[in-house]
Amino acid sequence: MSFTKTTEQSSHYESLEQMSVHDLLANINNEDKTVPLAVEKALPQIETLVTQIVAKMKLGGRLFYIGAGTSGRLGIVDASECPPTFGVPFDLVNGIIAGGDKAIRKAVEFAEDDKDQAWKDLVAENISQNDVVIGIAASGTTPYVIGGLEKCHENNIITGCITCNEGSPLALTAQFPVVVVVGPEFVTGSSRMKAGTAQKLVLNMISTATMIQLGRVKGNKMVDMQLSNVKLVDRGVRMIMGEIPVSYEEASLLLEKHGSVRKAVEAYNR
Repeated sequence: MSFTKTTEQSSHYESLEQMSVHDLLANINNEDKTVPLAVEKALPQIETLVTQIVAKMKLGGRLFYIGAGTSGRLGIVDASECPPTFGVPFDLVNGIIAGGDKAIRKAVEFAEDDKDQAWKDLVAENISQNDVVIGIAASGTTPYVIGGLEKCHENNIITGCITCNEGSPLALTAQFPVVVVVGPEFVTGSSRMKAGTAQKLVLNMISTATMIQLGRVKGNKMVDMQLSNVKLVDRGVRMIMGEIPVSYEEASLLLEKHGSVRKAVEAYNR
């Protein structure tokens, strides 16, 4: 199957090594400005995917991201930030990277080329039909990711993807694809740049919109956030003060006693 792999097309810029620092930064920034507009075009696809995720999570399902390299790392970042931000169990949103956890810091050679390993990794996490699996690959050709989604289909598991090449094998494999075409990178083929930014934006949208739909945000506040440092405790205290008529000291005591903004406010109102 042939398709245009725009992420590998030659940069619109030449002789990068001859540019000044100012010009390098300005040109990179100019390219980055195009990314949100590309994401905007994919909003209907993102909406459809989020709707599927929310429905499955309401049935007790989980969300899995699978990817290799930068894509895998971005999935892990998004998954790891859900528990502290929204107070959900650590295994509700999961990031899996080709090559295992050691690949988070250091590339594991040829890990992304194993078409069977993603399914093995998912089985190790007790994947079920209530779960949703999103494959992340800028190129849309990563065997690890494509193979994982294919096995999901054989086992009646809903799949989505985030890719930056329209008509790619991954986009055609996923049931609910999200395709954000950002075009050639400033440094030819360096998909950690615009493509990586696009993937990060989409992941932010997916997890945040899902958690809001599941009731993990009240108004515009993270009322279930984990109180894991002084900054977050202070934020929680001030959030309580904004909801009920108490002093800083009283809010602090309520937060300490009940463990979350939501529970503190509910206890006071009772």
